[in-house]
Amino acid sequence: MKFTETRLKGAFLVEFEPVGDERGYFARSWCEGEFREHGLDSALVQCNISFNKAAGTLRGMHYQVAPHAEAKLVRCTQGAIYDVVVDLRPESATYCAWVAFELTAKTHRMVFVPAGCAHGFQTLEHDSEVFYQMSAAYHAPSAQGVRWNDPAFAITWPRADPILSERDAAFPDFKR
Repeated sequence: MKFTETRLKGAFLVEFEPVGDERGYFARSWCEGEFREHGLDSALVQCNISFNKAAGTLRGMHYQVAPHAEAKLVRCTQGAIYDVVVDLRPESATYCAWVAFELTAKTHRMVFVPAGCAHGFQTLEHDSEVFYQMSAAYHAPSAQGVRWNDPAFAITWPRADPILSERDAAFPDFKR
């Protein structure tokens, strides 16, 4: 696997290194040792799938607070998404900064989201599916969010008129 650190410390773009032949290819998508060698949380306790019928669906920006903070490895397994990570770690040099990547089923790229960062995505195609590997189990009382269009972050989204859940649309303004 190829690990490329983003401008947010601890957030990585992770790419397969497929070995192919006439049958197709084989590639590793997870290796505890390789993640640990890059200083990444290599715990894996839960996997989730998000299926999204319509292009323009936006899910986020979600995170969990300590002691249930979670790192995520996110991959688009069908369709395409615009994936966003926001640094919410007050001690970080990139506090409140964000990065975004296009993830598709064809490119097989993944994003590693460190604990303390919010994560969300907007679908670019109908019938997009997202696969998450999590370092902590979902804990409803610790689940938090920041609004997708909060001016504190000024995230540039592909579509300004997303399909949102009531919960995601109602997150309050972020206070630094």
